[in-house]
Amino acid sequence: MPTSSLSSARALDQARALLDRVPLIDGHNDLAWIIRRDPRAPGDVGAYALEKRRPKRESDIPRLREGKVSAQFWAAFIPSGVPHPARTTLEQIEIIRRMNALHPADFLPALRSTDVARARREGRIASFIAVENGEGLENSLALLGSFHALGVRYLTLCHNDTLDWVDSATDLPRHGGLTAFGRDVVREMNRLGMMVDLSHTTTAVMHQALSLSVAPVAITHSNARALCDHPRNTPDDVLIRLRHNGGIIMATFVPDFTNQAVRDWWRPLEEGLGRRRSAAEWDALVAAREAQLGPSPVATLSQVCDHLEYLIDRAGIEHVGIGSDFYGGITPEGLHDVSRFPHLFAEMLRRGWSEADLALVAGGNFLRAFRGVERAAGET
Repeated sequence: MPTSSLSSARALDQARALLDRVPLIDGHNDLAWIIRRDPRAPGDVGAYALEKRRPKRESDIPRLREGKVSAQFWAAFIPSGVPHPARTTLEQIEIIRRMNALHPADFLPALRSTDVARARREGRIASFIAVENGEGLENSLALLGSFHALGVRYLTLCHNDTLDWVDSATDLPRHGGLTAFGRDVVREMNRLGMMVDLSHTTTAVMHQALSLSVAPVAITHSNARALCDHPRNTPDDVLIRLRHNGGIIMATFVPDFTNQAVRDWWRPLEEGLGRRRSAAEWDALVAAREAQLGPSPVATLSQVCDHLEYLIDRAGIEHVGIGSDFYGGITPEGLHDVSRFPHLFAEMLRRGWSEADLALVAGGNFLRAFRGVERAAGET
């Protein structure tokens, strides 16, 4: 792709104008967990005051507006091993529903692909609910229907630990992919119209789900394994299959999924993420690593664009989107909060990508895949 002659300022103006005309859909944000863990008022959405722009935040309403976000998928995330995973998942869903209820002028509770256009017409942000970590099902297929009724529109099958029915990319595989129950989960999600998110799963799970699903799948926050050798990233053979499935991979901003040097710095600490550590144990490991090697390297906005270009090359321009995964942790230089999305698109414009292509990446591709999920639900 030839580099454009656009100046940085002109490219940013053009990117903002583009995102005024077309929807920007971010596939993954962990704000609900950040609110739950807020030290001043844990789980209290009102006290968190999303309407205010406060220092050191990644996500709030002023920043979402500045970032030109049209639709946001909020993750009702739970870590593995919590004592009551179904209850905790429901509590996380309720935090998102409370966000919508407290800010009706800004958030439209969204259930369907058509709600993105409706929210834009009304000057609001389409606010979607996702569940991250199928441990919250507690091995009950019936809970999928309950989650769907509460507004959940995709499920990330697992997180950092292998479950009874699905292998995690960052834990020891036990099942060779999906068990019979895991395959039933995929089928039931197809029936309900809930998108199957393959982030965090092993390559075997990805291939099995691609063979099984009658609807487009999503990999909502993952990068290219060829550019950064992290098990959470997606290999080329899966990227190629997305073309035939109609699915989408959404490039993420997580530094150690983006920059190989960052991955190599963190690798000894992250091997076997399924082994649970306390916060104190983790902090001690990081401090020892910093004493040995100095601070971790950093990832950059430009490197995220490198992944976008690679994903487009392998999966095709119609199968790539954005899934930031802002979670309250380390971020790349230039992408420190949700206000920075236009800067990402400005860099892609400077690299010579057309507005038509970037409109697909911003939201067009996700909407097409989401409509495919909705159609499949009507046909099964």
